[in-house]
Amino acid sequence: MTAYEQMLAEADKNNVVAKEKPLRASKGRIKGNRIAINNKMTEIEKKCIMAEELGHYYTGIGDIIDQSDIVNRKQELSGRIHAYNRLIGLTGIVNSYKHGCRSLSDAAEYLDVTEEFLTEAIQYYRSKYGHFATLDNYIIYFEPALGVFELV
Repeated sequence: MTAYEQMLAEADKNNVVAKEKPLRASKGRIKGNRIAINNKMTEIEKKCIMAEELGHYYTGIGDIIDQSDIVNRKQELSGRIHAYNRLIGLTGIVNSYKHGCRSLSDAAEYLDVTEEFLTEAIQYYRSKYGHFATLDNYIIYFEPALGVFELV
């Protein structure tokens, strides 16, 4: 079972109806306990969007379509943060380094996410942690570019 299929099963277990359908204006939408995923995307894209929509389900309340409202923007970010931490996290960045990934595209492939999703996650982690973060005996630099170094 793929990670995307596992998320579909998770949604079902939580009484969330998730369906793929043609969406013109977005990659994914949630309304109450119903998630729509754009059926024109790759499975990796669907997985990234499904993680975000589940994040909205777990962390959000109400309709957040009007992004001119700061409360809605905060809820949008909350769903994305859930997805970033679920699919990547600092551990995923370190694991991709340990696996030998030395480029963004290699890391995205290893983590089974899109480069766009990984880039957005790194931008979020940079805004949260600043220039770097530490995890166990690793330093993860976000500035001037992503870099992972093992402390000896």
